[in-house]
Amino acid sequence: MTLDSWLEAHPYLRPLAELSAEVDRAAAEIEIPEAPVPDWDDYRSDFLAGVTLLQSADAAVDLDPGGRTAAALIERLALAGSSGWLAAETRPLHAELVRDPHAARHIVGLLVQEQSAAPPFAGLMRYLGWRVMARFIGPIVLAFNSWRDEEKWHRRYCPTCGSLPAMAQLVPEEHGHRRHLSCGCCGTRWRYGRTMCPFCETDTQRLSVVSVEGEGGLRIDYCDSCRGYLKSYVGEGNEALLLADWTSLHLDLLAIDRGLTRQAVSLYELEPALQQ
Repeated sequence: MTLDSWLEAHPYLRPLAELSAEVDRAAAEIEIPEAPVPDWDDYRSDFLAGVTLLQSADAAVDLDPGGRTAAALIERLALAGSSGWLAAETRPLHAELVRDPHAARHIVGLLVQEQSAAPPFAGLMRYLGWRVMARFIGPIVLAFNSWRDEEKWHRRYCPTCGSLPAMAQLVPEEHGHRRHLSCGCCGTRWRYGRTMCPFCETDTQRLSVVSVEGEGGLRIDYCDSCRGYLKSYVGEGNEALLLADWTSLHLDLLAIDRGLTRQAVSLYELEPALQQ
């Protein structure tokens, strides 16, 4: 399955595909550094205690370069000379960041730290910030995946950044399926209980399912206790497409129409213009 074939079947997703492509083009024109991999022995005790990698003082991952690069991406998009939606929205965001002497630090704070109040343009800043930050910490995430003992992290939140899962993947194995949760921010995937709700942590031994015909193995799993839901991909081989979150936003609308609640943050809660 390719992106082109998916968009042919779901033409209403094209505005988001075009947004993603425009951001990718701008990001390719700036230098995105690679974050150095931390010393895992320094982080081990925090990991076992449930402290996420990016929030661990012992791991000491310096995210400020990622924040500065995110600000550079916003500047490039704002000054691109385009008359499109993205340029129009990034210009006031860029102006706000120019007035802030600690802009990079505040971008990092929005992405990985709890803040009592969201700053102006928080949705767009979160989206663009994670598009850069996920690339910046890419080497760390890959190394973390290899080092991490999955049996020691059966927690509902992302072991890298602490976000609640945006999606899940059910990987076929000999006696059923192995379940991974998928972070919609940093892209980390981690093991979790097959029938446990990652939002209220109830284990009813069975999650309710809304099957959607012709959606490439995608379905909606939800908890009867809290009404939280996860879009789930049953299968392997199309992770980059089907776990991208934006490629299945129509399933979010279907879930909401059924009275279900999305608990994880969405990077795609932008302006209504993108949904027209």
